[in-house]
Amino acid sequence: MGKASKTSFVCQSCGAVSPRWAGKCSACSEWNTLIEETNVAAPPGTGLTRSSAGRVVSLETLKGRTKEAARLSTGHVELDRVTGGGLVPGSALLIGGEPGVGKSTLLLQLAAKMASAGQRAIYFSGEEAPAQVRLRAERLGLTDSPVALASETNLASILATLQDGKRADLIVIDSIQTLWAEAIEAAPGTVSQVRAAAHALIRHAKTAGTTLLLVGHVTKDGQIAGPKVIEHMVDTVLYFEGDRGHTYRILRAVKNRFGATDEIGVFEMVSGGLREVANPSELFLGDRDASSCPGAAVFAGIEGTRPLLVEIQALVAPSGLGTPRRAVVGWDANRLSMLLAVLEARAGVSFAGRDVYLNIAGGLKINEPGADLAAAAALLSSLSGVAIPRHQVHFGEVSLSGAVRATPLMSQRLKEAQKLGFRRAVMPAQGELETKTSKLQLRRVAHLRELADGSPSCD
Repeated sequence: MGKASKTSFVCQSCGAVSPRWAGKCSACSEWNTLIEETNVAAPPGTGLTRSSAGRVVSLETLKGRTKEAARLSTGHVELDRVTGGGLVPGSALLIGGEPGVGKSTLLLQLAAKMASAGQRAIYFSGEEAPAQVRLRAERLGLTDSPVALASETNLASILATLQDGKRADLIVIDSIQTLWAEAIEAAPGTVSQVRAAAHALIRHAKTAGTTLLLVGHVTKDGQIAGPKVIEHMVDTVLYFEGDRGHTYRILRAVKNRFGATDEIGVFEMVSGGLREVANPSELFLGDRDASSCPGAAVFAGIEGTRPLLVEIQALVAPSGLGTPRRAVVGWDANRLSMLLAVLEARAGVSFAGRDVYLNIAGGLKINEPGADLAAAAALLSSLSGVAIPRHQVHFGEVSLSGAVRATPLMSQRLKEAQKLGFRRAVMPAQGELETKTSKLQLRRVAHLRELADGSPSCD
């Protein structure tokens, strides 16, 4: 008689293991995330079984000549930018995003373009039948592309298909939460199933030199569903962001072993699929009102290596509540609270008894501290009712003392503003510019009080 399988309770949010069930995970404090799973041997054919003996590996030194990682162009300039110059053979990428944001559309366009260029691309769909994928391909005008398509969720069957015949250059798994291994007694999408499927597919990609693209669902908090171990296993993690109320989509790199992080690619959702946006600043500033309105300031920011201009909107209104409301969309709420405190303590501007609303136009999410000065300008403009000139941009980090600190890549920000027709920039007093050929009128401010007083200081 075989040995009984041991069961444990695994948190579906962080992957922590507990010997008994509890309503709250002790590791991540999430409620109702512990699910009973059975610990069994890994299924044959997945590469997860324990080998009989190891081998001695050769040790090397740090000194030596290393070749640059080979790149496989995707045919999309924006996608190549995010990945660091193209896909690396043998690498694994995880793409997450909300349902309906365009993940399947982007990957189907990618597979079709690479297949048309002579590469072998295989698309495994675990959520849609081949007929549904064909309908999407017909809508996108991709029916003539030689993409190999299959609807399969069994891990062993997928691995057997990949090992049979010619090596694939690109493998798309849509999505990793739908795969299951027979010998693991857990539902698809659980930690055990996701970990086993990801490990087996990544091992095949590394061995065969194939680029692997995994689609991951996201939770209500916007994080990729399942344990964080998946993000640690892959080489690159990309998040597909976008609001259904807007046509644009942003592909953001948060992890990349072969390139820079925090790089973004901008796409626009049209009837024929996702279209690349060569100049995102024009996209985010295209819906600005023809006449200046109080509370709107243009921020000259940097996303990765790309300068990006976006409008920050603020509304300050009398509050009828005992505790005034503070609402933020697209920015850090804690940073807004800090900025309001600095304005009151260091610049003598009080927002007591007033509701404050701050919004990043277009639904873009900004994490850069350099947006402090633009946000402060928008708040002061809404409070005073005086509109900021349309041809003026702002950037600069505000410290707790009220000092405006220098931000990196200031010259690139000014060049982008000048290219889009802006004539004036409010920026930190500290920090040297790479060039003095800018035609912009520069106002250098050293303290937030100068911005609140409106005292001119132009170069």
